[in-house]
Amino acid sequence: MIHILRHQRFKKDFKKLPKPVQVKSFERLRVFVRNPFDPILNSHALTGVYRGYRSINVTGDYRIIFDPLDTYTVRLMRIGTHPQLYE
Repeated sequence: MIHILRHQRFKKDFKKLPKPVQVKSFERLRVFVRNPFDPILNSHALTGVYRGYRSINVTGDYRIIFDPLDTYTVRLMRIGTHPQLYE
């Protein structure tokens, strides 16, 4: 099972999300805790300024960026739309 920590920036981002996206985030994180590589999450490594981090899909446009600290611990760093996070 994966242990999840939340960065302060993630907490701020999360509060700004529409309620339906918050609910979907909890659903996806439940899947993530059971299997971080479930195909529905589309977990993938990032490059550029987020090199060393990974991303999972929440909805068609919303993503969670996380830092894999070790085999069983991740820190959620950011959540937002693709343009908010990558542009």
